[in-house]
Amino acid sequence: MRLLLQRVSHAKVAIDGQTHASIGPGLLALVGIEPEDTTEDLKYLAGKMLRLRIFGDEEGRMNRSVQDIDGECLVVSQFTLMADTAKGNRPGYSRAAPPSVAEPLFLEFLSICREAWPGRIHAGIFGADMQITLLNDGPVTIAMDSREHGTESTQRHPK
Repeated sequence: MRLLLQRVSHAKVAIDGQTHASIGPGLLALVGIEPEDTTEDLKYLAGKMLRLRIFGDEEGRMNRSVQDIDGECLVVSQFTLMADTAKGNRPGYSRAAPPSVAEPLFLEFLSICREAWPGRIHAGIFGADMQITLLNDGPVTIAMDSREHGTESTQRHPK
């Protein structure tokens, strides 16, 4: 599982020209899911997302989490995070879980996040054509992959 986190002043997702979800200060989280991902991967990255200290404290140091600042998260599924660009100029997406696998895992990820941070997790719609507008604060953008952080499923399913 991959997350691409962007610290934002605000972000919104629109579908068919209508705002579906929006947040103020917090995180835009783009989520890529692989077929081998498990609940352990979801829990690991949900916890990291909510506890990652990338917001400024009183001294301007990145020492606070989205929870510490009472921020919000906008979570959007994005299979293109799993792109393989090693050959040619057209990305391959064989590492991305098919929708029948990815959608339940994405919904489980949302559930885990919402249980940990009630009322502060907003989301796009899985598989929808979405337009995302954001103001990246910093800019701060961080990529995370559960395969690179020693989750239980990494040990069962190495790269």
